[in-house]
Amino acid sequence: MIQVQVLKSKIHRATVTSANINYIGSITIDEDLMNAVNLIEYEKVQVLNINNGERIETYVIKGDKGSGIVSLNGAAARKFLPNDLVIIVSYASMDFEEARRFKPAVAFPDSKNKLVKGKK
Repeated sequence: MIQVQVLKSKIHRATVTSANINYIGSITIDEDLMNAVNLIEYEKVQVLNINNGERIETYVIKGDKGSGIVSLNGAAARKFLPNDLVIIVSYASMDFEEARRFKPAVAFPDSKNKLVKGKK
């Protein structure tokens, strides 16, 4: 059986709210955004910085629901600054035929990282 990796979850153009160099690591994401795209705590994600082209891999920590938080922590804080725009993605491995039918969950937050009604 052939397995392929496909886009599972995408938060498109979230705004970084903080960068905390002294935190152990990871990215903290508002639970509302996580739920909108089916991300779970400790899931591996790629974070793509639209402002400077940086790309990192890390894991998700759940932020307070409704807080709008998108915080890059630890070493990533050197590559992301508050107000940078980011794309956050995760992938899933699945059977080739299943992948052909699969549709990823995508969210388009506003500048305060709140979900835009009618866009998910």
